[in-house]
Amino acid sequence: MIYLDYAATTPMSEEAIETFVTASKNYFGNERSLHDIGSKASLLLEACRKQLAEFIGASPASIYFTSGGTESNLIAIQTLLKSTKKVGKHILATTLEHSSISNYLKVLEEQEYEISYLPVTATGMISLEVIKNAIREDTVLGIFQHVNSEIGTIQPINEIANLFKSSNILLHCDCVQSFGKIDIDVSKSEISSISISGHKVYGPKGIGALYLNPKLTHQPIYPGTSHESGIRPGTVNVPAIASFVTAAGHLIKNKEEEQKRCHNLKKVLKSQLQDIQHLVKFEGLDDECIPNIIGMRIIGLEGQFVMLECNRHQLAISTGSACAIGMQKPSETMLAIGKDPHEAKQFFRVSIGTQTTEEDLIKFSSVLKLIINQNF
Repeated sequence: MIYLDYAATTPMSEEAIETFVTASKNYFGNERSLHDIGSKASLLLEACRKQLAEFIGASPASIYFTSGGTESNLIAIQTLLKSTKKVGKHILATTLEHSSISNYLKVLEEQEYEISYLPVTATGMISLEVIKNAIREDTVLGIFQHVNSEIGTIQPINEIANLFKSSNILLHCDCVQSFGKIDIDVSKSEISSISISGHKVYGPKGIGALYLNPKLTHQPIYPGTSHESGIRPGTVNVPAIASFVTAAGHLIKNKEEEQKRCHNLKKVLKSQLQDIQHLVKFEGLDDECIPNIIGMRIIGLEGQFVMLECNRHQLAISTGSACAIGMQKPSETMLAIGKDPHEAKQFFRVSIGTQTTEEDLIKFSSVLKLIINQNF
């Protein structure tokens, strides 16, 4: 089967698998234990923390390991709201956010926070002017993803952070889809927190990380916690962390070359479908999106149907974020960029990765043409 769903998860790299097995055998100790076996695991953990920090221009003390992007998002938002010195209960966001955030925003509304969902352009971009006009005296937090998981739009998070600075507004950014693909350097911005995930960068599932800006005074949300400097309770999964950081290192080392390759692959896909461009629509603008995530529609066909037909022809694609599938609702991203519910249900996503070839996308294009010929 041809896998074209890398935005949902990635296969573990050989380096990551090897590291996980080796670390599980030789660094199995609880890193909080005081004996030598525990100390050995602790040394590996701190080496991984230092390396991950270097990838994003952070200090090691600002990196906390979690179970993944969802937990990182939730801990970040709760920690920032508990730690802010500003009085207020107003939050800025968009409806583009990952379900882990959008669902938690509903919880915050029940706790009497007011959420302003800001509009985006038809290509999924948030305007700095729109954000500026939405800021109020009681605005305490902004939540803006770095890269959208359905159409790949890149938001100007550094500029947003700079805009927030003068108003003492904290900023959380979900960087799960951007880490390892485009540059992230927290030393050059005032971003308060970012979340990243291991299984999006060819590492294992169930592991991720959270960056918290060390300039802020953090109030832990779990009292009495000893692990991860009090930020996240539970025994730390050192082998998974080592595997995650190893995978990330290999991806980042080849980042520029791989992104150039993905840009070329996206061009191949578009050229293959040029003769049916009146029916096949691509969402977002190429110069505003990462090439790995390709949002598409076939006019007149539901995305769910297209996905199932592709699956029948041994092609794995998606109808959007895997964490929101099964809700039987139109894509929130499509609705946010101005599509009506009918158009939004036509959406499907192709996401490419290190093992994707031109032949894979030529095969996918031929299957799309077959689906169209059979249904029009």
